[in-house]
Amino acid sequence: MAILVTGAAGFIGSHVAKELLDRNQDVVLIDNFDDYYNISLKKYRVEKFGLKVLNVDIRDLNSLSKVFAENKIDKVIHLAARPGVRGSILNPLLYAEINIKGTMNMLECSKKVKNFVFASSSSVYGDSAKVPFNEDDNITDKPASPYAATKKSGEVLCHCYHHLYGTPVTVLRFFTVYGPMGRPDMAVYKFTERIMKGQEIEQYGDGSTERDYTFITDIVDGVISSLENAHDYEIINLGNNKPCKLSKLIGLIEKETGKKAKIRIMNEQLGDVKMTCADITKAQKLLHYKPKVRIEEGVHEFVEWYKGFANDSKKTS
Repeated sequence: MAILVTGAAGFIGSHVAKELLDRNQDVVLIDNFDDYYNISLKKYRVEKFGLKVLNVDIRDLNSLSKVFAENKIDKVIHLAARPGVRGSILNPLLYAEINIKGTMNMLECSKKVKNFVFASSSSVYGDSAKVPFNEDDNITDKPASPYAATKKSGEVLCHCYHHLYGTPVTVLRFFTVYGPMGRPDMAVYKFTERIMKGQEIEQYGDGSTERDYTFITDIVDGVISSLENAHDYEIINLGNNKPCKLSKLIGLIEKETGKKAKIRIMNEQLGDVKMTCADITKAQKLLHYKPKVRIEEGVHEFVEWYKGFANDSKKTS
């Protein structure tokens, strides 16, 4: 029996796929190589990890049905989505098409699987004044962006299919995932790249906003544990439970790169929130989840990777 991973060329998806392969699991990997960011990075991950990824779009129900028909899919890790709060404000209909319709298609094909793991986001908590964010907080009924609304919709659809068909579902709310091979639109990657190149970075607000940066290996541990421990229907936070201020993050990157950031102060962005912080009590109890990587270690690991990646890019360009 095989495990299906969607979004397998993505940041989290590729790391999860590699871990499953390292454990000698039978996997089926799909991705549509969406151009939200440079496709070359997705191809780089696939090549580096030795992944065989089928080019399948989750919006295409016929293609998805064929994948399920031709493979004995036992479990599903559904990571494919259009990410980004700001992008969703500019193009909300595309986000609804991918994140809601695509998830509906996945659930339609997954009625009989033994476990369905769905990737949600800390964005569903919006600008909550109550910290840390707990899975039972009703603030998630009031999303602050179309992206957050699509992720909340995905959670509700997952519950619907569990209720109707008994599909075991674990919803994972990820908190600001970063690390080697990460997304170039995320702060750690974007700031490192610009600082290394001597370019100006844009700081939204006074630098006091905080994010619960969670290293990729900790997230992978949580995803794999969710796959191995099926639940009827559970929503579980996966974060680091140690928020870091934006100003501190920039300082850590300056230290690791040995370069001073050229900072341009910008107005706070529509849809942004002041702070994210995960209550991981439930993850600790149900998944034996224990984040290990501190932000200082994680930024060091990322910058070291980026230096090598940048050199590789220069050689091949």
